[in-house]
Amino acid sequence: MARFIDLERYPILERDSDAYQAAVEGVRQQLRTDGCALLSKFIREDLLEPLRKESEALAPQAFYSDNNVNPYVTPDDPSLPEDHPARFFQHYTNGFVARDLIPEDAIVQQLYRDPDFQRFVADCLEEPVIYEFADPIAGLVINVMPDDTELPWHFDTNEFIVSLMTRRPNEGGEFQYAPNIRRPGDENFAAVQRVLEGDHTEVESLTLNTGDLQLFKGRYSMHRVDAAKGQRLCTLLGYAKTPDMMGSLEHTKRIYGRVTQQHIDADNQRRHDALMG
Repeated sequence: MARFIDLERYPILERDSDAYQAAVEGVRQQLRTDGCALLSKFIREDLLEPLRKESEALAPQAFYSDNNVNPYVTPDDPSLPEDHPARFFQHYTNGFVARDLIPEDAIVQQLYRDPDFQRFVADCLEEPVIYEFADPIAGLVINVMPDDTELPWHFDTNEFIVSLMTRRPNEGGEFQYAPNIRRPGDENFAAVQRVLEGDHTEVESLTLNTGDLQLFKGRYSMHRVDAAKGQRLCTLLGYAKTPDMMGSLEHTKRIYGRVTQQHIDADNQRRHDALMG
């Protein structure tokens, strides 16, 4: 489904060309620097309006979580000190349209499943191959942020995420992140706490426009979206290094309001990278 993509900027069908290699290397350099890469104007300009309208039509089906969450999206642990980052809870008011509610012929569904797009993303991530999530709910979702809401500081459960802005808000709604603030086996709680307390010395900000694509290593870089004026819609395309990626039972129920038997069966098969969340 490369017809959705601006192939002059991103010649994903010409893998052996110098232009393809230059595009991939540009993304790799951004990811190596701070774990975040912006591919501006990724979607063809003439498709921006259909893309926006598509996500706006689906937005009313979002499930909203109106509660308090910590950066690891884990339950409170009273055994930890009160000033521990895992006990720093923030108000969460976002909604998500789950994958099984997005029509198969939607632009974002076709893009998500496209093998040429997947190969391009894998090359950018320096991975031999990436797989669609096995998760029937969370593999492809539309994040819905109503007017005057924000997405609080958090880490992702998956190592990397691909995001496509489908409706930029009227103002605000910037993506902010603390690059590589933790790594496997090292939570770096002190640095996380500083960011949570308002020290944004090491925080980067990114403005995404409708049709922009972002590759982000969110398991290691804590991030948030600041308050927006006007609705903000962003599609999250989840891929993994293995073909069996499933969201955890508790996280899926909390964020999407429901789980499937697949989530129950996979609940004991959790990652072992010694990181919270």
